[in-house]
Amino acid sequence: MPHEGTPMASSKPPIHLSRNATRHITSWMAALALLSSRIVRAEDWPQWRGLNRDNVWNETGILQTFPAKGLKMRWRVPVGPGWSSPVVVQGRVYLTDMRLKQPKAWERILCFKESNGKRLWSHETELVYPDWAFIPEHGGGPAATPIVEDGKVFWFGRSGQVDCRDARSGKVIWEIHLDRKYEIGVLGCRGSSLIGGNLLILFAGGKPGACVLALDKQTGQEVWKALDDVLSNSSPLVIVAGGKRQLIVWTANAVSSLNPATGETFWREAMVTSGNDSISTPVVQQNRLLISGLMLELDASRPAAKVLWPETLAAPKRILSNTSTPLLQGDYVYSAKSSGELVCLEAGTGKPVWGTTNVTGLIFGASIHLTPNGEVTLLFTDEGNLILARLAPGGYRELSRVHLLKPTSVLGARKLAWVPPVFANHCVFARNDEELICASLAVKP
Repeated sequence: MPHEGTPMASSKPPIHLSRNATRHITSWMAALALLSSRIVRAEDWPQWRGLNRDNVWNETGILQTFPAKGLKMRWRVPVGPGWSSPVVVQGRVYLTDMRLKQPKAWERILCFKESNGKRLWSHETELVYPDWAFIPEHGGGPAATPIVEDGKVFWFGRSGQVDCRDARSGKVIWEIHLDRKYEIGVLGCRGSSLIGGNLLILFAGGKPGACVLALDKQTGQEVWKALDDVLSNSSPLVIVAGGKRQLIVWTANAVSSLNPATGETFWREAMVTSGNDSISTPVVQQNRLLISGLMLELDASRPAAKVLWPETLAAPKRILSNTSTPLLQGDYVYSAKSSGELVCLEAGTGKPVWGTTNVTGLIFGASIHLTPNGEVTLLFTDEGNLILARLAPGGYRELSRVHLLKPTSVLGARKLAWVPPVFANHCVFARNDEELICASLAVKP
């Protein structure tokens, strides 16, 4: 018997292909390879901060400098106010917003065709909004970004309504109202949900003892509840450390690690803040966990953590930005500060490496959302600008800048663009309180 890999003799005569046939086969294989490459390199954005909840965009074939006349706009559609980012899955774009006609208010989930922005379906829920929510500066509207998985879209309204719908048709599969079981703060639900296994995990702020809730994603039935903390604007993250999956939540009271399967508390680090300051999403890299400006070292042998920096317990010293999530990359942290400065810090010590004031205006409320893409980073600012830059320990190097979206969120006499954009299928999708846009970032749009 021949050895493995040894060709066996054949009694059939060899097949000879003509040069023309060979050329056609070669062309077909090249086209197939190109198609496969495009399939691999394009990616959806199914939840808050992307597929892995890390805000990293892995697609290639992206512009390395922006056109002087601006990006090629694929489409723009009118929408209402809201704080949620869009999500992009299998040729569809999902977004939540609100429709107001005082004294009535409706929160909506909208589904658009990715290729042209055509609305495919929508669903709205009538709610009782307090009078102050009709004032633009106070910012009503849904804040939690929807999540799409296995042909279903889950969305979470400000007053505790939770829907699971068929992502293609919009038909309801199940719906619940948490405010009928728990005390929910007025327009209190703001953090974006996540899915862990068979559980839909919500940052709900319910009383008593339901700041965090886990529902069976198939039925909407409650599986567990945890914490009696005050809710914040942060969104949860699941990590693996100390041999365990850990659910990290940042409330207005503390940073907590929970067992995502049961809600059991593994560890807590006190960090008392206002809900408006607790906005950043936790960021993890290997054994480091960054909560805005608080760096924790995760124990490798058990679910536990210790503070690396800063030494102070004062909450303002533990917050880098109250509008943006930092980027943890190698041994360095890149982050906006609440003042509008962009800084680089040593990840192990928190010591400043450099800072630049050339990204956005130096004023309270400034935001800089950071999205790494290969060797460059996309920055979206409160002024509505999209920037392509290189971030490195040696400094900040801006490559290109374009105005993407009109700021509409009101803060005093200013208007800002605070909602993070998303990136999928060689495009950027961004929203304000008036429209949702899709612009091409492809080298060959």
